[in-house]
Amino acid sequence: MSDATLLAISPLDGRYAAKSDPLREIVSEYGLIRFRLAVEVAWLRVLVEQDALDVSLPPEVSDRLTAITDAFTIDDARAVKEIESKTNHDVKACEYYLAELVRQHGGDDALIALLHFGCTSEDINNLAYAMMLKQARDQVVVPELKGIADLLADRAREWADTPMLSRTHGQTASPTTMGKEIANILARLDRETTTLNATGILGKFNGAVGNYNAHTSAIDDANWPEMARQLVETVGVDYNPMTTQIEPHDWIAAYLQTISRIATILIDFSRDCWTYISLGYFSQKTVAGEVGSSTMPHKVNPIDFENAEGNLGMVVALANHLANKLPRSRLQRDLTDSTTLRNLGSVLGYLSIAISSLRRGIGKLEIVERALEDDLERSWEVLAEPIQTVMRRYGVADAYDQLKALTRGKVIDRSRVGEILDGIDLPDEARKKLADLTPHSYVGLAAELTREYLAQRHQ
Repeated sequence: MSDATLLAISPLDGRYAAKSDPLREIVSEYGLIRFRLAVEVAWLRVLVEQDALDVSLPPEVSDRLTAITDAFTIDDARAVKEIESKTNHDVKACEYYLAELVRQHGGDDALIALLHFGCTSEDINNLAYAMMLKQARDQVVVPELKGIADLLADRAREWADTPMLSRTHGQTASPTTMGKEIANILARLDRETTTLNATGILGKFNGAVGNYNAHTSAIDDANWPEMARQLVETVGVDYNPMTTQIEPHDWIAAYLQTISRIATILIDFSRDCWTYISLGYFSQKTVAGEVGSSTMPHKVNPIDFENAEGNLGMVVALANHLANKLPRSRLQRDLTDSTTLRNLGSVLGYLSIAISSLRRGIGKLEIVERALEDDLERSWEVLAEPIQTVMRRYGVADAYDQLKALTRGKVIDRSRVGEILDGIDLPDEARKKLADLTPHSYVGLAAELTREYLAQRHQ
C-alpha cells in the first residue's frame, strides 16, 4: 500500500482504492479536466465551420486536438493543473492550456481567439459533468448492476422451489420460496436500472445568463441556438435550450434519486441476507486465512453484507443531499453547486464498493435446507390461513373467527391441524385437500412466479 493510500482522507482513495479503480479515470479531477477539454475542442470545431468567422483549423492542430480528446494522459492533466496554480481558475486553465497547444502546432491568433468564445465557465462545466455521469453510468454503474442482477437471477432460479417460512412483522407467516424472495429484489433492481438507463442527460451552451448575449454582440445574424444544439449533441448529451447561467440540474437530481433507490433496494437485500444467515437459512463458504473475530475463532461473520449496507447508506445520504441541493440556485447562479458537484464521484464510488461486497457475499452463500425445513415443521399454524379461506369458499360465515380462536397464540402441530379439520363442516374433497397440505407445500405460486419473471427478463 502506497503512502498516498495510507494518508488518504477518504476510504475511496484509501482502504477501498482498488475497488474504486473502474471509476477513477471517469469521475476524478483528471476525468473532469479531460471532459472540459473535450467540450472546448468540440466548440472550437463548431466555430471554425462558420463562414462568418473566416478561420481555418490547420491539419496539424486538428490532429493534436484529436489526440487530446482521444488519448488524454496524466501528464496532460498535470500541465493544466500547473496553469491553474497561477490562474486560480480551473476552466480558464483549460483554455490557456489549449491556446498554448494550438500555438505550438501552428495555429494563428484568430484561431486561438475562438477558444472559449462566448462561453461562461458553466457552459463547459455542465457538459463536462454530463459526459462524466453518462460515461460512468454506461461503462461502470449499469454493467455492475447487471452483474449483480445476473447473480440474483442465478440464485432465484436455483432456489425457486426451495420452501421457506415468511416472516411478516418478524412473525411466522405464509410460506414462500427462497427463489421467489430473491426474485422480488431482482425485479425491483431491474426496474430501477431501466429507469437509470432512460434518464435523459441534458446540457446547455448559451452563455452567461442563458441568452447568448455575448454571442449576438459579436455576430448578430448567426443561429447561435442551433450551433449550441450541434455542440451539445456532438458530445453525446441532450440539448436543453431554456436555462439561466446554469443548466438547472433537474436531470442530475433524477439520476441521483434513482441511484438512491437502487442503494435502498440493495440495503433491503443486504439486511435480509444478514437475517437469513442469523436464522441459519444460509451458511457462508469459508475463505482460507480469513478471520471472523479477533477473539472468537469459530465465527464466520456476514461481513460482506454489513460492508455493503454501510457503504450503501453513504450512497443514499450523499445522493439525496445532492439531489435536493443541486436544483436550487440563488437567482441566475451561485457557487454552491460547484463544490457539491465534485462529490458526484463519491456517490458512484461508494455504490461500486458496495456492489463489490455484495458480489462477494452472494458468492459465499450456501442454502441450509434442513434449517428451512425445521422452521416450517415448527410452524403448522400457518395453515390457519388456507383452512379459513376454504371455509369461506363453502359459505362458512365466521370462518376467520373460528380459526382465530383455535390457533392465535397457540402451539399448533400436524396432529392439531388434523383435529381442527375434523371439527369443521366441509365437503370431503376439500377436507382431504387441506389434510394433504403442509407448511412445506403451502407456497402458492411462488415457484411459478419466479420462473415466469426470469423468463420475461430474457425476452
